[in-house]
Amino acid sequence: MIGRTVGRTRWAPASSLVVCGLVSLGRAGPVTAQQSELWAEWTAQGVVAATGADPVPGDRALSEVRVVQPVVMLHAGWGPHLAGLATLDLEGLTMPQGELALGDWGEGFMDRRHPHTYAHELLVSGTDLLGRRDGEGQVSVTAGKGFAPFGTDDPMIRPPLRYPVNHHFAQILERAVLIGAGRQGPVTLELGLFNGDEPERPDQWPLIEGRFGDSWSGRLTAAPVTGLELQGSYAHVHSPEHRPGAGPDQDKVSLSARWEGPVGGHPIYGLLEWARTSEAGGFFVFHSLLAEGAWTGGRHRLYYRFERTERPEEERISDFRSLRPHLENSILGITRWTVHTAGYAVQGLRLGPIRLEPLTELSLGGIGLLRGAFEVEPFYGDDRWWSWTVGLRIAGGAPMHRMGRYGAAAPAMGADHPDHGMES
Repeated sequence: MIGRTVGRTRWAPASSLVVCGLVSLGRAGPVTAQQSELWAEWTAQGVVAATGADPVPGDRALSEVRVVQPVVMLHAGWGPHLAGLATLDLEGLTMPQGELALGDWGEGFMDRRHPHTYAHELLVSGTDLLGRRDGEGQVSVTAGKGFAPFGTDDPMIRPPLRYPVNHHFAQILERAVLIGAGRQGPVTLELGLFNGDEPERPDQWPLIEGRFGDSWSGRLTAAPVTGLELQGSYAHVHSPEHRPGAGPDQDKVSLSARWEGPVGGHPIYGLLEWARTSEAGGFFVFHSLLAEGAWTGGRHRLYYRFERTERPEEERISDFRSLRPHLENSILGITRWTVHTAGYAVQGLRLGPIRLEPLTELSLGGIGLLRGAFEVEPFYGDDRWWSWTVGLRIAGGAPMHRMGRYGAAAPAMGADHPDHGMES
């Protein structure tokens, strides 16, 4: 996929040099074009998905149809030193009551994945600021709204459609961020300041006054060999569940190993991830272990995910909603969710410029109580559950970028990018 021009527009004088690479929030590499070249790149996708689960809260079966992950992205920049990124997420319109996904939680939703904010990413990045003075290295500064430099890739760009239970332990997103990043050889270091409060509704913006800079994170990434990426990160997040800042703090750690490359002539993707979140000075501690992989043969992609994650059981106001704002004394207990998800997708189908990817997934899970007063079987009807999804991913433009990696930390989008396995 490297070097493709799908979804990309360039404006430059006729005498401009041929571009050998791009530096942007979603693409990084050597640039030999004239400094004055203006470029832009767009991406759009959405998934029409029918999902069912049995049992759900209240000891019943439930199925529904939603449009999930509807996003439009625009990258633009001027030469090698200035780039911008905007990602519009329309889940607040297509799934205002969330997406049915047992075990998922956050932002007032339980057993449903919450809709993300409309302005999912909105950032400006100064890239390769030192030019030739740091040799082959790069230094960048990024500011705006987006992901803090912590943890692994957003699940939206990974092969399974279902979001993992650990989404709020493994990523910190939709914050006002100021990020400095440097890359030298195979090693990248990122440091970021951001506001601790997480969104409460899709149209909400980060609380800047009194909150920006109350939280910080750092991430170190190494690529010792082609295709392999090792990541370690730490974050201190002030009062994420209470917007005015009166809630408990979180200390978060993430370690991961990621592989993307051919094995035996077939594209292989794999991720092994461990995460730990400590809240209220260590009074609550949550662990997560996740492993997922995908194999592609021709138009066929098979994938599988195993996850074991502990989550808080918050005081609920309905089957699928929890009390907000969340305070430490509203946690009724801690449960451990073990989830197996297997899926199959067909790639390479087209309708003109539109890419189509039919897919199906099956998840089997179990729920165990670690501590607290929460009663699993009376609430759900059983401590075992299963769910299914049949969907159609519709996409156009360039491949989706690796959300959360900006400036010097942004890898090249191409052979090393999972892109759901969809061709461009």
